[in-house]
Amino acid sequence: MRLPALLALLGLSMTLHANDLPLARLFADPPLSGPTPRVLKVSPDASRVTFLRGRPDDQNRLDLWEYRIRGGQTRRLVDADWLGPREETLSDAEKARRERARIAAFSGIVDYQFAPDGRSILFPLNGALYLYDLRGNGREAVRAVTRAEEGFATDPKVSPRGRYVSFVRDGALWAVEVATGRARRLSPAAEGTVSWAMAEFVAQEEMDRLTGYWWAPDDSAVAFTRVDEAPVTLARRFEIYADRTEVIEQRYPAAGEPNVEIGLFVARLDAGEDATNPPPRAIDLGPEKDIYLARVHWVDSGRLTFQRQSRDQRRLDLVLHDLGDDTQRVLVSETSPTWVNLHDDLRFLPGGRFLWSSERSGRKQLYLYAFDGSLVRQASDTPWAVENVLAVDAERGLVYVHAAGPDALEKHVWAQPLRGGEPKRLSAEAGWHEAVFAGNAQVFGATHSAPDAPPRVRLFDRTGRERAVLEANTLDAAHPYAPFSGGHVLPEFGTLAAADGQTLHYALFKPPGFDPARRYPAIVRYYGGPGRQFVRRDWTAGVNTGITDLLSQYWARQGYVVFAIDNRGTPRRGKVFEDPLYRKMGTVDVADQKVGIAWLAAQPWIDRARIGAFGWSYGGYLTLMLLAKAPDLVHAGAAVAPVSDWALYDTHYTERYMDHPRANVDGYREGNVLTYADAIRGRLLLVHGMADDNVLFTHTTALMAPLQARAFPFELMTYPGGKHGLVGTPIRTHVYEAIDRFFARELRPKGAD
Repeated sequence: MRLPALLALLGLSMTLHANDLPLARLFADPPLSGPTPRVLKVSPDASRVTFLRGRPDDQNRLDLWEYRIRGGQTRRLVDADWLGPREETLSDAEKARRERARIAAFSGIVDYQFAPDGRSILFPLNGALYLYDLRGNGREAVRAVTRAEEGFATDPKVSPRGRYVSFVRDGALWAVEVATGRARRLSPAAEGTVSWAMAEFVAQEEMDRLTGYWWAPDDSAVAFTRVDEAPVTLARRFEIYADRTEVIEQRYPAAGEPNVEIGLFVARLDAGEDATNPPPRAIDLGPEKDIYLARVHWVDSGRLTFQRQSRDQRRLDLVLHDLGDDTQRVLVSETSPTWVNLHDDLRFLPGGRFLWSSERSGRKQLYLYAFDGSLVRQASDTPWAVENVLAVDAERGLVYVHAAGPDALEKHVWAQPLRGGEPKRLSAEAGWHEAVFAGNAQVFGATHSAPDAPPRVRLFDRTGRERAVLEANTLDAAHPYAPFSGGHVLPEFGTLAAADGQTLHYALFKPPGFDPARRYPAIVRYYGGPGRQFVRRDWTAGVNTGITDLLSQYWARQGYVVFAIDNRGTPRRGKVFEDPLYRKMGTVDVADQKVGIAWLAAQPWIDRARIGAFGWSYGGYLTLMLLAKAPDLVHAGAAVAPVSDWALYDTHYTERYMDHPRANVDGYREGNVLTYADAIRGRLLLVHGMADDNVLFTHTTALMAPLQARAFPFELMTYPGGKHGLVGTPIRTHVYEAIDRFFARELRPKGAD
């Protein structure tokens, strides 16, 4: 049910008192956006859809559920509390992995995967691994594969033929034979600075590669990484907790500094556990050692591919390696004068062909290649960029993709003919669609939301015809948001022009009962950095992941106009929209934000002396830059976990957009907040976790010193033990209440209620 129908049903007023939605309610249970399944998957035989779901009393405690397509039954398969205490003890490697995967806030069953035959599901919990037999029911269907006391198992997988369950333990790769329960170590043991089958820090944080090993399709071999951190500078930093201070020796590859030494090896398993198995063999990654290993894929049991990215990230090679004779061939080389974005769109097709995506035209499109490296044809040629490949139906000659379409603020599911030609949109409603396909591409599950519709989950066939509703999440009188829906504000979307003429999209929320004769304070929100679109037509269930989240609703009810604009450098608009940021962080992004804020300040219903700005991470960086470069526009700014000096951030991210520090001395100086520390004006609230291992707490302390040296007053809120995301309901509530009080003091007229 859409919002207008709901309002008619409930007869609610659009002018409720500003306090009708308490800020703390945004983080409390049950979640205001309603039940939203996570990690949606379709079984290999397309008989069921599985997902993780939080509980009404704890939205972050996840259990495993299924929807049976035949019969339409929904049931909980595994209650996480069956298998151990709620208080989990995670290994350091698992803590880091969850932080990198942005799932550190969750507990219980945080991930899972199907066995290839679709009869069982593998999931980790409390350091152990379990298989759930889908032919059984309840606790009796759960079988332990490993035990936590044997060592914490991370990055678990079921091998493609289902013979093994593999995992990483203590920096080495292990496998358990499912039929017998026998465990064997497949890699050498970790030693000193060397680990095996693990993704290094920048691979996890910046390359979207969370694994370090890959199975051959017939279970006969496994490829895995060798990571030596010895070249990386050993930095000592403090993580300050409420009851202790830990000295952390972290090998953090800061911009311009050495990276890890990366290697790729293959171990054979054909001969079982006897001594005839040869030792792992090294795969030649090329003569240049200072590279990134971006992706690895097996073609068949005798051939694999790897993607090799140059240190400057202007070249990406897809290399085919034949294990039979150790020969190699570069199939595709992508180059760019700025940088080449990584992707997960490689698909191997029958007839000796493969599908590849490229941004060589300025926007990502699909290309069909032969295994001799020759281009067969361009498979897509749309005015908008393809976002990612979802599935391929080779028999019907179709590839299914996510793409925006004509409206850059939406996300849809499309079917693109491999022979080329016009794609067909399968997602009907306006808004945002996130889809996951069955392996045979015959059905898909999709989550849809819009600014007036919280997320709902449905099942569709390959033509886009609805088969079932998995989670209706109807906005009716029983919905958690129902008591507050009367004051729901729909955003107004519009466009402005950047300095180079490119279109900038903005969203604007006006307070309920908006009076154009009044002058309102405003809060400007953004992320602004590469990798995240902030302005979009969706219902953003998470706080501070998009302008349409419920924080904007809260602040609008408090009497603020809430505004956001996506600057150049942000994604989903093609490379032509991203490239202006190259070597110029802190310049074109700030200029575009100033365009938006200047337009906002010029509106007759805005009090231009009471405009605040708020951002997290890259957004925190923009807050600091705006206070320095646009003090005439921004009166007060809240910066959470901000970058202050790009030379302190990691290699892969920073050098991708800023080039090597030695090659862009002026750019690093211009993009450094500390360069402008004396120019910062207005009111400032700095917020940072004191155990942040992503944007290190050093970024904030480095800024505090020059501000204090010039006696500049600012407010500071630090969180003992807090990581980059400051996760957990109490901490998150405290963060946003501190920010809310700050803006209330600095932006609301004195005496305003």
